Amino acid sequence: MTATRLKYFQTGSFAAGNRLVEPSERSEQAAPGRANAITCGHRACQGCGEALGARYALDAAMRATGGELIAANATGCLEVFSTPYPESSWQLPWIHSLFGNAAAVSTGIAAALRAKGNTRTRVIGQGGDGGTVDIGFACLSGMFERGDDVLFICYDNEAYMNTGVQRSAATPPSARTATTQAVGEAPGAPWGQGKNAPLIALAHEIPYVATATIADLRDLEAKVERAMQIRGARYLHVLVTCPLGWGTASGDAIRVARLAVETGIFPVWEGGDGEVTAVTRIRHRTPVEEYLKLQTRFRHLFTPVRDDATIARIQARADRNIERFGLVGEAGQHPLDLHEEGGS
Repeated sequence: MTATRLKYFQTGSFAAGNRLVEPSERSEQAAPGRANAITCGHRACQGCGEALGARYALDAAMRATGGELIAANATGCLEVFSTPYPESSWQLPWIHSLFGNAAAVSTGIAAALRAKGNTRTRVIGQGGDGGTVDIGFACLSGMFERGDDVLFICYDNEAYMNTGVQRSAATPPSARTATTQAVGEAPGAPWGQGKNAPLIALAHEIPYVATATIADLRDLEAKVERAMQIRGARYLHVLVTCPLGWGTASGDAIRVARLAVETGIFPVWEGGDGEVTAVTRIRHRTPVEEYLKLQTRFRHLFTPVRDDATIARIQARADRNIERFGLVGEAGQHPLDLHEEGGS
């Protein structure tokens, strides 16, 4: 039987696609040698960004380790839709932990491997923003502080989607959730709350911290592969869109994630040892309104009366990200004097 190679072409961007890329560098959705760490049969929603992000991240880790990989997964959407008992869509050693202790379980796995003298097998911990930024934050900080040899990946869909779209510490200001309704004088999620988990991870001065999105899968794969070449505690924060919780069209998952980057809402960068070392430049700066209006969780900002003050406040927040990380302009023309990430 002959396998057919299906190429991945990123549409709606400034990229020319795979046609101008060397065959060895092309991104492929289906190939005989792909790990397919999470395969068919899962029950994710149509257009689920988390399923897409997890597949590409874990497949990249499998390539980087030659298949010597164990994953510990916090309770959440990713665990629920991929392992409805007694079934599983995972094709690697995979352990389901509690909601808040995936980092601790990952640490235990790494310690057991070390005690057995196994230096080949690597460990990934993973969870959503609820299990990472909220409930599991103490365990995660402990993992960073100890320098445990684990890459922890947070798939951030900005709320507790599995249990009914409740606000988390990663929910953006003014977003409607089940616990932050679009009512009252300040509708949606409150301002001045939440955590910036990537910067907190960076403050631990661990050897590798990065952000990524499902809008640039090559960047996501490259960052996972770089992280797996490093020993010690590492953290990757991936923005994954959620059609259910965000109120977006299923077919707009990539488009919305790209707008999060192009508006400055979600800065994409890389760093380690307490310093940001590389950023992904914004190629086509876009007003935040283009991002917000595609999501029903922000519908109250546009109807029945347009809330220009809050939209301007969100724009100012994005502009601050752009200035802070130097996302627009030439290298060296911003406070942090960052250099552009090659190939982004």
